[in-house]
Amino acid sequence: MTTRLPFVRHDVSFPSGDSSCAGWLYLPSGVASPPVVILGHGLGATRDMRLDAFAERFAQAGIAALAFTYRHFGDSGGHPRQLLSIKRQLTDWDSALDWVKARRDVDRSRIAVWGSSFGGGHAITVASRHPELCAAVAQCPFTDGLASALALGPVASLRMTPVLARDLAARIRGKAPVMVPIAASPGSPALMNAADALPGYQALVPKGKTFRNEVAARVIPTIAAYRPGRAAKKVVMPILFCVSDTDSVTPPAQTLRYARTAPHGEVKRYAAGHFDFYTGETFEALARDQVEFLTRHLAPLPASSAS
Repeated sequence: MTTRLPFVRHDVSFPSGDSSCAGWLYLPSGVASPPVVILGHGLGATRDMRLDAFAERFAQAGIAALAFTYRHFGDSGGHPRQLLSIKRQLTDWDSALDWVKARRDVDRSRIAVWGSSFGGGHAITVASRHPELCAAVAQCPFTDGLASALALGPVASLRMTPVLARDLAARIRGKAPVMVPIAASPGSPALMNAADALPGYQALVPKGKTFRNEVAARVIPTIAAYRPGRAAKKVVMPILFCVSDTDSVTPPAQTLRYARTAPHGEVKRYAAGHFDFYTGETFEALARDQVEFLTRHLAPLPASSAS
């Protein structure tokens, strides 16, 4: 059995755009200048919704990890709250990379990105724009807005039109955003209404914490138009696609088609749902596969060799 290294978690923040992102930096103990992986979450989720579990496994393998929360959510800055902007979130990723590259306690030449769900789509986009990265992981990634919209269903999509119109009007008038649920029961208007979406989100919330299940409705047309899977063909470093065979949110067939276009893409498939990826036996399988992939491409030194 592989020895798991101890680690130290630091509360950190870094500037991004007009505000800042809050994060946790995990540093493996006894490893000088470890490689580092940056982790970002999905739609409206914050880093305490199981990003910490993955970051801990990476740190135990000798890989430093920065798990951060996007602006406008959780304890990160940014106003108005619950604003989901693809452009701003991609800026947050770039800002995280800049912050990591300025640090002296990690190896700035060995950096990877890791994203899950909507963040998995971002990881593909970021990797395509940063050829200096050593590796990328896209977990149950959102790769095609049109495919996800079709999975949502036309009736539910149409039912969000009035709230979208009200939010766009509020934006023009400088008023507070009009919100739409992130996850809801089947048939209800929301960004996700698959049967496992709402209970899946709720299962990720730590005990004693709350989760704001809403975002500004103005994001709806930009999500539908976002197709980060198209950038896979431009990802020059090794990228691991972890795909749910029964994914109800990010249709796996389209993701697999995009994955095949990545020059150095690797695919792992799991007989588990989108929200099963974060807990239980499926999480354990994912963590093992991702640690193996990142170790292979980042080559962390064992603590005894780094001391």
